[in-house]
Amino acid sequence: MEPHTEPSPVSSRVEILRAWPDTSICHGFIGRAGGVSTDAFASMNLSYWVGDDERAVDTNWKRLRREVPDLKLVARLNQVHGSVVHAATRDTAGLRPAGDGIVTAEPGVMLGIFSADCVPILLVDAKRKVAGALHAGWRGVIADIAGAGVRAMAQLGARPSDIRAAIGPSIGQCCFEVDAELGDRFGREIDGARNHTRAGRPGKAFIDLRAVVRDQLERAGLAPANITSVGPCTQCASDRFFSRRAARGKTTGLQMSFVGFAA
Repeated sequence: MEPHTEPSPVSSRVEILRAWPDTSICHGFIGRAGGVSTDAFASMNLSYWVGDDERAVDTNWKRLRREVPDLKLVARLNQVHGSVVHAATRDTAGLRPAGDGIVTAEPGVMLGIFSADCVPILLVDAKRKVAGALHAGWRGVIADIAGAGVRAMAQLGARPSDIRAAIGPSIGQCCFEVDAELGDRFGREIDGARNHTRAGRPGKAFIDLRAVVRDQLERAGLAPANITSVGPCTQCASDRFFSRRAARGKTTGLQMSFVGFAA
């Protein structure tokens, strides 16, 4: 059965999934409901660089900030499917450098990453007030963006054993069918990845990206109990989350995942 791809009726409420009850951690995985964008961008698209009407995106941001007032200063990236991680401060938050990970030790600086099937990863060391946000597509997973993000947080004073990670809504193994050659590459280049790959149709394979990322986070020093997954497969739930696969590769809106500590 093909996944449902039509957006549900526009809701006035922004859907934000959260992983931790700790109110000192400002974080969430934002769904696609609650905005004013239309067509492929319906409705809570927060990206200015996918072709959406800028006025609609402005309105979406205003609505989001009413829900989450701490999102005054959001550091963002020019995401390129690699493993480069940047440290953000109040002075650099507006630069949008090329990379797929961003970390900060400054309260009041929120970190935002965008996705539409790729794996969003939020990281926090609440004891030392260090946060990180990572964008992990399959190329970033092979490049170990998860390990790079943990190391970048450690450079800011975080301890891997105290870092908590939340892996957000992203394409599940149920829908992430790739060429068998790519499945073999995962098995060759990533320890344990064969355990998260299964055969698909002739010449195809299914990969569980979230499970591979979890393994990488554990190898980077996180305790298994400190890693959680939040939300469904984005292609299966494309009425709630943007999905490039559900859109058959066409341009869509992007959902934002965010994390930081309030000032």
